[in-house]
Amino acid sequence: MGITAKSRAIYDLVEEGSGVEQLATGFTFTEGPVWHPSEQVLYFSDMPADIRRKVTLDGTVTEVRNPSFKCNGMVLDDDLNLIVCEHVTSSLVRERTDGVRETLAFHWQGKYLNSPNDVTIRSDGTIYFSDPWYGRCPGFGIERARDLGWQGVFRIPPGGGQDELDLAVPEDEFEMPNGLCFSLDESLLYINDTPRAHIKVFDVNADGTLANGRLFFEGIGTGVIEEGIPDGMKVDELGNVWVTGPQGIWIISPEGEHLGTIEVPEGVGNHTWGGPDWHTLYIPSTSSVYTIRTKVGPRREPYMR
Repeated sequence: MGITAKSRAIYDLVEEGSGVEQLATGFTFTEGPVWHPSEQVLYFSDMPADIRRKVTLDGTVTEVRNPSFKCNGMVLDDDLNLIVCEHVTSSLVRERTDGVRETLAFHWQGKYLNSPNDVTIRSDGTIYFSDPWYGRCPGFGIERARDLGWQGVFRIPPGGGQDELDLAVPEDEFEMPNGLCFSLDESLLYINDTPRAHIKVFDVNADGTLANGRLFFEGIGTGVIEEGIPDGMKVDELGNVWVTGPQGIWIISPEGEHLGTIEVPEGVGNHTWGGPDWHTLYIPSTSSVYTIRTKVGPRREPYMR
């Protein structure tokens, strides 16, 4: 495993000749990684096993929550509370540092959400999350009928919760919205659509609403899960978009050029930066967590500051 270069510019981001290293293994399907800056550990979900775990810099793995409600995407807010997408409960929850659990969102206009999947937070505290129905499938959640009948992206304004929940894009905008991340200045929000194998980008208005959705990049495989799909997505400190896809992690410039791919030997669901200097990319994959050192760090999200 190494780097497949489409452009020499990829070597400004990762070392030529480098490759991923296995940090820990023996899981069922890993997802939802988030680096905790004060604890210096990576939290991640072992989704079908219904367990949340953490792994240290040296690869020591510890069970954190069992059951975990088959949680998926996670992020920390600027108070280091954990915001969690839960498949089993069809909810977005906040796990506060004092141990209190708060439900932020679980229904839309009287109908249960599908299964919140991935989540990101704007610097002012606005929360955005995707809501495909993967968590209503066996293994990754609990098989059950859907209430909504469509798959959306939702927004919660700063300090808000269920009562302030807002639909951020039209109901038919995505087939299965999944990963989402901001541009460097938060003027743009990227959202990928797994079965359509593309990324759309939206302008972010001052009030947090989204506008002018358009195609940013397409052809990230064919949307077939076994081949590798667009799922987790992050932006680096130079504005490049890093997204899962066939063979590993695809790196796409802000102008929409595929610079190359970091090869990973297993199917990849998500990734995030961490480590003491934020220059280690953690890559939860099917049964393992991999790492690779990078020349760049992440776009600094609120909890990273």
